[in-house]
Amino acid sequence: MSNIQINNVRKTYPGGIDAIRGITLDIADGEFCVLVGPSGCGKSTLLRMIAGLETITDGSVSIGDRVVNDLEPAERDIAMVFQNYALYPHMTVYGNMAYGLKNRGVPKDKIKVMVDEAAATLGLSEFLTRKPAQLSGGQRQRVAMGRAIVRQPQAFLFDEPLSNLDAKLRLKTRVEIRDLQQRLGTTSIYVTHDQMEAMTLADQLVVLNDGAVEQVGTPIDVYNRPASVFVAEFIGSPPMNLMPGEIDESGLVTPAGVVAAPAGVRHGAVTIGIRPEHLHPASDGPLRLKVRVVEHLGASANAHGTVPGHAVEMIASLTGADLPDKGETLGLTVAAENLHLFDPETGRRLH
Repeated sequence: MSNIQINNVRKTYPGGIDAIRGITLDIADGEFCVLVGPSGCGKSTLLRMIAGLETITDGSVSIGDRVVNDLEPAERDIAMVFQNYALYPHMTVYGNMAYGLKNRGVPKDKIKVMVDEAAATLGLSEFLTRKPAQLSGGQRQRVAMGRAIVRQPQAFLFDEPLSNLDAKLRLKTRVEIRDLQQRLGTTSIYVTHDQMEAMTLADQLVVLNDGAVEQVGTPIDVYNRPASVFVAEFIGSPPMNLMPGEIDESGLVTPAGVVAAPAGVRHGAVTIGIRPEHLHPASDGPLRLKVRVVEHLGASANAHGTVPGHAVEMIASLTGADLPDKGETLGLTVAAENLHLFDPETGRRLH
């Protein structure tokens, strides 16, 4: 078994700076877990503590059936893939992939079989005699993954491995990583600040904020039922529309108009969240958007603007050929089941 358990882990730096504030997670055997959050939220620090590259102030990390707090990185049976590839420039692709196996005393003939298999899996067989400088960024990242694969570790740890790639290559490599992990079935923890990467890769998505967990769940659950205003704003592109509102006898009163309120929510002040794709054009719609900019994206378009008479900004994701013009006031509807309500003081979800 290669499940990973993180139990109330804390990291405090000199001066009382809390980088990780009591995180508890259970990552199942074979699961692909993605840690996502903005820069400085603690995701890379947490990954480095799991790897043994950062000391743990309090709590415990278990890999399989072993608590690894006091073990050196080499003793934890994990393999890490870094953002900067960390390849040896003077070695060939074969040498880089074989290096860790040689250090462990694996026989040469077995090393060749293992490296050849990994190279074939990653499409690197024709590059085994080349040096890293002769490879593209995507090829170097595949070499870094190959070096991790040949070790057959209990877990893979990925620290923003696609950040140095261009957008097209990032998409291709993202698909390769997910396909590879599914075929190998190796428990994986992946750190990224890119919520698109997080949504498309994860079995379990962990949203971090200021050293603590905001929400854990499947990507679709986190997207459909964000636990807080922070998650609602961070997950989703374009981001969720947020505005103040109030529930009374007439329904949900928003700056843009009055709509039906979701069932089972108490009267009073709320923060309202609406995904841009859940806003639909309707000439008699209760919500109003004065269009400032229309972003044409091919199959869809994003209409950016403000609520007339208010400083509240909104985005509506639209499809079809009949798109609004700049300065036009657009009528919009939204179904009650697509409204997200949050406590205006705590920011936590209300329903």
